[in-house]
Amino acid sequence: MRLLVGDIGGTKTALGVAKTDGDTVTLTQPLRYPSTAFDSLEDIVQRYYEDTGTSCHFAAFAVAGPVKNRCCETTNLPWLLNADVLEEKLRLSGVYLLNDLEAVAWGVGALWPHDLAVLHSGDPHAVGNACVVAAGTGLGQAGLYWDGIRHHPFATEGGHADFAPTTELEFALLSHLHSRFGRVSWERVVSGMGIADLYEFMLVHQRTTTPPWLQLAIAEGGDTAAAVAQAAAAARCPVCVDTMQLFLRLYGREVGNVALKQMALGGVFLGGGIALKNLEMLRNGAFLEGFFDKGRMTPLMQQMPVRVILQPHTPLLGAARFVAAQ
Repeated sequence: MRLLVGDIGGTKTALGVAKTDGDTVTLTQPLRYPSTAFDSLEDIVQRYYEDTGTSCHFAAFAVAGPVKNRCCETTNLPWLLNADVLEEKLRLSGVYLLNDLEAVAWGVGALWPHDLAVLHSGDPHAVGNACVVAAGTGLGQAGLYWDGIRHHPFATEGGHADFAPTTELEFALLSHLHSRFGRVSWERVVSGMGIADLYEFMLVHQRTTTPPWLQLAIAEGGDTAAAVAQAAAAARCPVCVDTMQLFLRLYGREVGNVALKQMALGGVFLGGGIALKNLEMLRNGAFLEGFFDKGRMTPLMQQMPVRVILQPHTPLLGAARFVAAQ
């Protein structure tokens, strides 16, 4: 089967053409577009058709948001996607919508060993449920139920569950964020905007200000999270180092929460741009400390393999595998 596949996120939209043969997926002509530069998904698809000279009769779109009744109101974009409307406007014979992390979960089965970086090997003989967590523009989460033969991916919106502090510093963080935003979710602290929020909190907590060179980097790049992460990796800014250490501990804690709830002995997979861009920092202690910190359940956590997904087209591969399975 040949179909147009897409990954629609708050920052970027990726499109490609996939051919499926059973569980095998071949992806061609992948391109990325800035989501906010377009008024609608239809406009991006039309641009893709113009750029590639291709067209398809069927499409599957992985969308950052909950999908119900063939519709999705995207969480970090002002778009309402309706599969029936997309079929009409794009002259497609069939359109499938699925949650973007559900698509990543479907894509896990298409990955090769070189598509994964091991953070913790876990028990090589363990089998069972698995989970996917991805920090990027937001915080996506999905599960893979193990029926004894194969995994069955399913979507969740767990990233929007309430943030829970465990240390004096984290209680201070919660108070700071609550005064600004009211309710505080895990996505508020474990995401790109979360890094920016944590950095702002650390400035207040440590009673300091942003150095001029970092102010310039933020202004030129337009991305506080990226500038803070880069400064921390280079050890140029103590506040940035503290910010990223706090971020990594919280990221590990929440990934551990998801893994514990899913009993993810079959594996924990990290997606999203933040893991890819900060792979070395993920290897250096704070993330796994947060992941393992589950009291009496720590030995169970240590059995779970933890891997980072290196293949950037995993949601596209997963969207194609989802359609092939229908």
